[in-house]
Amino acid sequence: MIGTEDDEAAMVASLRAGDELAFADLVDRHTPALLRVARGYVRSNEAAEEVVQETWIALIKGIDKFEGRSSLRTWLFTVMINIAKTRGIRDRRVADAETSAFGGGTVDPARFRPATDPDWPGHWKGDRAPAPFPDTPEGSVLGAEFIAVARREMDKLPERQRSVVTLRDMLGFDSAEVCELLSLSVANQRVLLHRGRAAIRQALEDYLREAP
Repeated sequence: MIGTEDDEAAMVASLRAGDELAFADLVDRHTPALLRVARGYVRSNEAAEEVVQETWIALIKGIDKFEGRSSLRTWLFTVMINIAKTRGIRDRRVADAETSAFGGGTVDPARFRPATDPDWPGHWKGDRAPAPFPDTPEGSVLGAEFIAVARREMDKLPERQRSVVTLRDMLGFDSAEVCELLSLSVANQRVLLHRGRAAIRQALEDYLREAP
């Protein structure tokens, strides 16, 4: 996080003044997260690195136009996502496998409430919710394997689900920031987040069921 409003104002002023140390600090702080999100839009780590490099160049060229309507972090990720989307479209020969905003999950759709549900759109139906994971002595041993399974399943998610889950659960963005970054309504963001989480949880359930 960049910090308080005063800290951010000072950072913006330093960047506009060409402070190389301030720029290096920002790069060190945000590059890992930018790479993680960019990788969701492009086909290789190398392409993600190029997207992030272009983002930092865009920051240098565009910092004088930053008006502070959003946080500097949100603005930075917005720039990166726009670059990544353009790069992803250019690089892909095959259309994205996702056919709709909410499609593509590996969980039976019958387990969820419909998107039109007035109270909990996209959430588990009461009698179809997953059972809690068992609390066993082997839990700590399985932890690393769980993480690996979750990461593999994350990579399989449709683009928009993957982006929402990454921003919310891995990078700590709040709902309002994610809606702004990805141009989503609150309801859409909530459904995408839940479907993405559910697909990952389904993979973990399957892993537990198949484990010896």
